[in-house]
Order: sequence, then structure tokens, then C-alpha cells
Amino acid sequence: FLCIKKTFKIRTILKFAKLTYRLNYMASLAENPKIFHDYEILETLEAGIVLFGFEAKAIQNNMASLKGSYVKILGGEPYLINTHISPYQAANTPKDYDPTRARKLLLTQKEILHIFMETREKGLTLVPIRIYTKGRRIKVAIGLAKGKKDYDKREKLKEKAIRRELRMHRS
Repeated sequence: FLCIKKTFKIRTILKFAKLTYRLNYMASLAENPKIFHDYEILETLEAGIVLFGFEAKAIQNNMASLKGSYVKILGGEPYLINTHISPYQAANTPKDYDPTRARKLLLTQKEILHIFMETREKGLTLVPIRIYTKGRRIKVAIGLAKGKKDYDKREKLKEKAIRRELRMHRS
């Protein structure tokens, strides 16, 4: 009987540990607020990001902002530009730290070539969608996007307003 109790306790502990791991597995740490309003996302990619240790800690504490950031290919390598990552502890960060510095993205050579061709030939833009964790790693979801025209944005807002009104009349 004691053996059954012990195995039951161990199983419940393991289930709880797995559940918390799954919840933290792909936790979103920062999102681009107006990305779906300004762009039509055609394709998404997952990229690793090169960070300093204190930057990684700051991102995990939700101290990052993707507002106004974009991805650019410089010298055959993709860089995340204009992403603001506040210092984790202001007193312990280096004096010459730039919170909006260009950060290298980690993609395979095949993926880099693909997005390079898409941006050159079709005139698409590379934009970061969100920063999230995958296991213990910090990842960036980047999207090949086409900019929306103003009239497209207005149409979308009208549709949204109509749906909202219909929902209100139903209730």
C-alpha cells in the first residue's frame, strides 16, 4: 500500500512539472503591437537571437519592445534593428550599452537565401512579430510581410465595427 502511495505522489509531481513546463514552453515575452494592422503576413519564420546575458534576463522580465523594429539583411546575415531592450539592472550594465543596437538573428543559410530573394524580387518586408521562449531559448518570430494600403486598413476597421455591432445586437 505504501509503495502505491509513493508512486502516485511521484506521478502527480511529474504531471505537474510537465504541465508547468508546457505552459512556459512558448511564453510570449514581447509582441509587435500594430504589425497585423500595418502589414499582411505572408510567411513566418522562427529565428534565434544573439544576446548578452543581461539582455536575456531583461527580455525574460518583459523589458523588451518591438515597436518600430524591423529585420534587415546586412552582409548576408539578418539583423534585428531598432528593438529596444531596457537594461536588466541599470547599475550593472556596461556604460556603452545601446538598448536599440542591431542584434544578429540565427537562421540557416537556406532560410537566409530564401528571405533575401523574397525581399529583393517581390519587394516584401521582414518584420518581427513576437519574442518568445522555446524551452530555455529565446526565439523571434519574423514574418515576410506586404505593407497594407490605407484603404485596406479602413476596410478592415469597417468590417471590425460591423462585426462588433452585430455581436451587440445578438446579446
